[in-house]
Amino acid sequence: MSEDTEQIDVARNDAAGRYDITVGGELAGFTQFVDRGAQRIFPHTELDDEFSGRGLSSILVREALADTRAAGQRVVPVCPLVAHYVSKHDDVADIVDPVTPEILAFLASR
Repeated sequence: MSEDTEQIDVARNDAAGRYDITVGGELAGFTQFVDRGAQRIFPHTELDDEFSGRGLSSILVREALADTRAAGQRVVPVCPLVAHYVSKHDDVADIVDPVTPEILAFLASR
């Protein structure tokens, strides 16, 4: 199946604390999240090398942030990939909180 016809899905995986992206039913990558009050902190994102170069990381982050907005939560982009995405997309700027020493200490304590 060509990549143009492969089904791409993003789903929140609460048990694992992440959003998964699948291509043709195969896990291609994920972005982890940790909820802290009204904030959803994104500390790490991975995409399998086999799926690189297809724009999947942008799809994954876009869908994760849309779900975060729908849940009424704010985004804290600790992960460099998520931080890069929010810096390039003004449409999510209104739900982004800065990464603070308090947030980093919270993550380190987990």
